[in-house]
Amino acid sequence: MSDNLLLDTLVGRKNVASHGSKKVIYAALAGNTLISITKFVAATITGSSAMLSEGIHSLVDTGNQGLLLYGIRRSGRPADIKHPFGYGAELYFWAFVVALLIFAVGAGLSLYEGIEKVLHPEPIGDPTINFIVLGVAFCFEGWAWFVALREFRNTKGKRSYFQAVADSKDPTVFTVLFEDSAAMLGLIVAAVGIGLSHYLELPWMDGAASIVIGLILGMTAILLAYETKSLLIGEAASTESEAEIAAIVNAHPAVTMVNELRTMHRGPNEILLALSLDFRNDMIVGQLETVIADLERHIRERVPQVHRVYIEAQSYVDHKSVEAQLTSSH
Repeated sequence: MSDNLLLDTLVGRKNVASHGSKKVIYAALAGNTLISITKFVAATITGSSAMLSEGIHSLVDTGNQGLLLYGIRRSGRPADIKHPFGYGAELYFWAFVVALLIFAVGAGLSLYEGIEKVLHPEPIGDPTINFIVLGVAFCFEGWAWFVALREFRNTKGKRSYFQAVADSKDPTVFTVLFEDSAAMLGLIVAAVGIGLSHYLELPWMDGAASIVIGLILGMTAILLAYETKSLLIGEAASTESEAEIAAIVNAHPAVTMVNELRTMHRGPNEILLALSLDFRNDMIVGQLETVIADLERHIRERVPQVHRVYIEAQSYVDHKSVEAQLTSSH
């Protein structure tokens, strides 16, 4: 192990989210704080179930943004003896908690309130204030959504949106984007439900809108939980990053075979790399150490997200033998 790698293991490197990710969260936090207050005031005045669900939705989103910021701060702590690989993956944990809160609190309370209103419908008051609040909220949510979308576009490249979400290693951006998208759909549903309830004198439609909002939140939560669970378990680096690493290793004259190349994201900008390489048999120990240090330096220069590199010198035959033993034991 090189001196740089040893120092990196003992001290650790901070894994902080990008400035763009924090900007997206702060934008959503500011918007949802103001929106949740106005929605609750309007729900109190008019007695609208859909507006109350929207208020709960915005309040949950506000808390979620706070948790994401907390996760960013916690994930930036350096490695220590108890957590030698650092705390980068803690961001993934808090993103998963956010998904659970959306499902349990946001979707759960909205569904409960909606079902209660459908079973026991009551006319709502003058919906004017509701429409004003929904219009203002749509503007705020639209602004936050645009900020999140612009940041997401900067990272997605030529990939489709679905593929970019699946490949993303930073849950903060797509979490906020999903939340804001669900919020804008919820505002439209609330406006339609309140309008039908008042102008068609069908008070149960207000509750039906709350149920639909709950279903939107539930689907959003399930999708977020699925994506963040994959990150929490441990996803490999992108195909492009692995190809770049493989090209560096294969180009080195001392390497005769890449037995194994494995990567895992410990955070959005932190990759753990493990390599099993077959080197030329005519090298002495000192030469091998120099080659390994040279490979580490080049990999980190070309793929800066790689923070820790573990290189095992092993013949191809021995590697296959070990792999066969591991396979048979499972």
